[in-house]
Amino acid sequence: MGSTSAISAATFKQVNQGGKTVGKETFGVGPLLGIAMLAGAVPADVRAQQNPIQQVAAPAIDNDDIGGVVTSRFGPEAGVWVIAETTGFGTRFAKMAVTDERGRYVIPDLPTANYRVWVRGYGLVDSPKVASEPGKILNLTAVTAPSLAEAAQYYPAAYWYSMVKIPDQSRFPGTGDKGNGIPEYFKTPQHWLNFIKTNGCGNCHQIGNYATRYLSPKLGHFESSEDAWSYRLSVGPAGHDMVNFITQLMTPDGGQLKALADWTDRIQAGELPSRSPQRPVGVERNLVVTVRDWLDPKHYLHDLTTTDRRHPTVNAYGPIYGDTELSSNPQPVLDPVHNTKTTIEPPVREGTPSSALANKVVAASPYWGMEQT
Repeated sequence: MGSTSAISAATFKQVNQGGKTVGKETFGVGPLLGIAMLAGAVPADVRAQQNPIQQVAAPAIDNDDIGGVVTSRFGPEAGVWVIAETTGFGTRFAKMAVTDERGRYVIPDLPTANYRVWVRGYGLVDSPKVASEPGKILNLTAVTAPSLAEAAQYYPAAYWYSMVKIPDQSRFPGTGDKGNGIPEYFKTPQHWLNFIKTNGCGNCHQIGNYATRYLSPKLGHFESSEDAWSYRLSVGPAGHDMVNFITQLMTPDGGQLKALADWTDRIQAGELPSRSPQRPVGVERNLVVTVRDWLDPKHYLHDLTTTDRRHPTVNAYGPIYGDTELSSNPQPVLDPVHNTKTTIEPPVREGTPSSALANKVVAASPYWGMEQT
């Protein structure tokens, strides 16, 4: 899709029509993007179906839950997330649940704290954050995205990354510089995709999130986006490895480096993903997700462990031990029962060389400069 105009104006209607025919369009349970500027074009009979909004009874909750009903100007909002977040434990703690077909939600088993609660969903922008605490009924108002571009900022990163152009299937298998330009290592397009996504870049990065789909001005001024990407890939203690990696994806026409530059250029110019994601349906709405930050922004948490696979009851309800990567010693420890975090420094033999020697910073990060973070 080259522009937002490729999306039918009819798709502005918000999600929850339950498969009913609205006007001349049939809408299922999946998300349809709200565009406020088109609201005046809604047929009168459609508006009559939406208003007045039917009252939905709040769900039953316990004294450690927060629950309620999410509505918008279109009525109950199904399949959107309600997020409760606090920093009251010395680290960010967030728990989120999904609304049912009547817009009801329950965020269960919350530790005692003061929370900020808001709504996020496809076709929406984040609602204002409302103060609450466990044991409270909290009805929330969802905010319809005023434009497709603003709605797209909440799409999964993979929707944005799917806009990267990869070599045509006709160029595989690769025959090298003296042939079709694709390195001989790559036999199929799937092999190329595996390298730039599943078992390559995606191992360490959420490619397609806001930080990666835009080139930060903090990187500096460059003659081209390719130059900016070359610099970006070289920053930090992992820069050496990333430069080696992108080199394996080079072709006479610029390879993956040129593709990344073209990708961010098109996004900067306003191009959006060609499809909108579907809201959670069925059993997907039963998920409750808990997120914690348990070290700091300077350390890349690479691994964690809780038990012994051979004896999975070992350390039941005990601490979670994390491990960082590249030139750092702190080992984070999270107690998920008491919601506390600590850091330990594993002892090493005196004179043990630092891994920083193999991961020197050669290009300044826009965030951490030349720090060996």
